[in-house]
Amino acid sequence: MRLSASFEAAMASSLAVCRLNMKGRGSLLKFLQKVDTFLHRTIGTNVVAAQEEREGCKSLYAVEAERQEQAERSVLISCHSRTNEKKFLNFLSRYGDINKYFFYESYGMYALVEFTNQESLSSLFEEAAIPSVSHESIVPFKSRLLSLRNLSPMESPNHQVGQQCQLQTSIPINKLIQRLSREESIDQQITSLTDVYQLTEENSRLRFLVCSLLKDIAAAYFPDCTIKAFGSSVNGFGKLGCDLDMFLDLDGISEKCAKMPRSGLWLEYQMKQAISERAVTQSILSVIGDCVDQFGPGCVGVQKILNARCPLVRFTHQPSGFQCDLTANNRVAIKSTELLYLYGELDPRVRHLVFTVRCWARAHGITSSIPGAWITNFSLTVMVLFFLQRRSPPIIPTLDNLRDLAGPTDKSVIEGNDCTFVSDFSKIQLQSNTETLEKLLCEFFEFYATFAFNKMSISIRKGKEQNKPEMAPLHIQNPFESSLNVSKNVNVTQLDRFVAVCQESSWLLQQRETSTPNEGKAPTPWGLAALLMPSKVAGIKGRKTRRREPASERIKSLLESLKTTN
Repeated sequence: MRLSASFEAAMASSLAVCRLNMKGRGSLLKFLQKVDTFLHRTIGTNVVAAQEEREGCKSLYAVEAERQEQAERSVLISCHSRTNEKKFLNFLSRYGDINKYFFYESYGMYALVEFTNQESLSSLFEEAAIPSVSHESIVPFKSRLLSLRNLSPMESPNHQVGQQCQLQTSIPINKLIQRLSREESIDQQITSLTDVYQLTEENSRLRFLVCSLLKDIAAAYFPDCTIKAFGSSVNGFGKLGCDLDMFLDLDGISEKCAKMPRSGLWLEYQMKQAISERAVTQSILSVIGDCVDQFGPGCVGVQKILNARCPLVRFTHQPSGFQCDLTANNRVAIKSTELLYLYGELDPRVRHLVFTVRCWARAHGITSSIPGAWITNFSLTVMVLFFLQRRSPPIIPTLDNLRDLAGPTDKSVIEGNDCTFVSDFSKIQLQSNTETLEKLLCEFFEFYATFAFNKMSISIRKGKEQNKPEMAPLHIQNPFESSLNVSKNVNVTQLDRFVAVCQESSWLLQQRETSTPNEGKAPTPWGLAALLMPSKVAGIKGRKTRRREPASERIKSLLESLKTTN
């Protein structure tokens, strides 16, 4: 195992201090205790600290509630790129205290502004004007998407105060490779990649505001509804620029039903009935889709995909730049979101490895934004979770373990599927596994390069291989709907490509010239940076046959056994 320069310097310093101060066994004991403490802090995961951190974690419900409150107090304002930031804030401060704001670009300059209280929005709306155009050509729907107009002469560029725009999309892959090449270890490369790609505080706020704006439209028909983000936008594995998946939640309407009295008179609403719950979902989404198309400012390209397995409305929200999917009856997907969020909070290595593997897969064309026979991001995430469950000791528990820890309030059965698992982080006790990110990444490639895909299924519920119940090339059991294969779309060609690139990436990580940083002024791609270059990985096939060293210890032992037999 390679030790960092900071570790070596600290050890040298500690030894020097020891030589000066060691006067007996007591001093030696104290010194060894200090070294032991330092090693625990430097190498791997401090289990006690991780446990304390988990106990302080917020549940996904708490995070969503906080974000929704922020969104309800926020507005989205289109403004000129030469808007003076100081004057902008002074103008809006007339309506109340501003809690948070930021600028970003998407089909023009926009500012998200969160006020401290709801009353500020009311006073702002009272002074907002209707656009001065012919009344026959505008739809008189008032939303929290506003435009800032300036009747005064625009300031010259020399007197402007420019806005600091927040990035809402991920950086290009070539710039990422340059950044990773400057890191000092593969562990640092992996954490740096996560920092660059994960959703920012500002991007998360923007996503919840879009949900809130859409709720304003749906509330015309369903006043007690809520629209929640799910999937990558909230599960902790979202990449900057990912789609915004939304769920129209109408459960609040039925939950507010008055209790039926035992005797006497009582009232109930008259409501239409449909032939099935699916028909109700299709009708609701059809109407909401029309409203978004006709009344939603900035909503373009609306498609009503109502005959899909999960009916949805798809559109682009230009002010945010998000590609949006709205569903209304997808509760199992909500539970999957909660489960992934929980796994990501249990150990930071989970998110780091998922981000890295996803980025690697996209760089090699293993995943794609276009529907087809490729492995999906969700399938890839489940594969990472399964690999972490198979470590010795396991880094994360199985879904069955989480179900056994669940309390009465955690119980959840959706359409006959058991979706129960614990939500209290303090009840989950993890085993002590201190493997580095570098080791885990290399072992991930080794694990799936030799996995028996032809006869085994992947299941994070059991945490171990299962016999395949069907003849699909890749079988990954849906965590909650166990009869479903989430990777049914993957064909043999794509699975073979995945296995081949795993083999080549594993071999590349074990070579000295690509697994250690360059000390030159212009660092060449190495480690993870080299893995993100398809030409570098694809080009090692010929070199593997010419070199004497095998791709792994398993292959080495196999070669030795063959020699002995001959």
